[in-house]
Amino acid sequence: MSEHECGCGHDHEHEQDHMNVTLTLDDGTELECAVLCIFPVEDKDYIALVPVDNEDEEEGEIFLYRFIEHENEEIELLNIENDEEFEAVSDAFDELMDNEEFDEMFDEDEDEDEDEE
Repeated sequence: MSEHECGCGHDHEHEQDHMNVTLTLDDGTELECAVLCIFPVEDKDYIALVPVDNEDEEEGEIFLYRFIEHENEEIELLNIENDEEFEAVSDAFDELMDNEEFDEMFDEDEDEDEDEE
């Protein structure tokens, strides 16, 4: 595995450019999801997932879970059951995405300026 920083402020390893996980939903169905980001809130890590089928859509369902990586590199995802905790995690994720979109817009402006030269 190679060390990779996804821009979310958390260093973690990826086996490939896009890391996927399979969620087992309450009704027993499985859903393949792409990892958008792993990010810290206070002293805990969280993960944002998007269903692979909706990955290219701007508006879609995003799943947020508490993320724990054990010493043996096994990953555990826990439901966020506290409304206050979920609100804090959701706000942090929204801010992260807003900053990323802002950075992308800034990068696009730089690319346009270079093209004009």
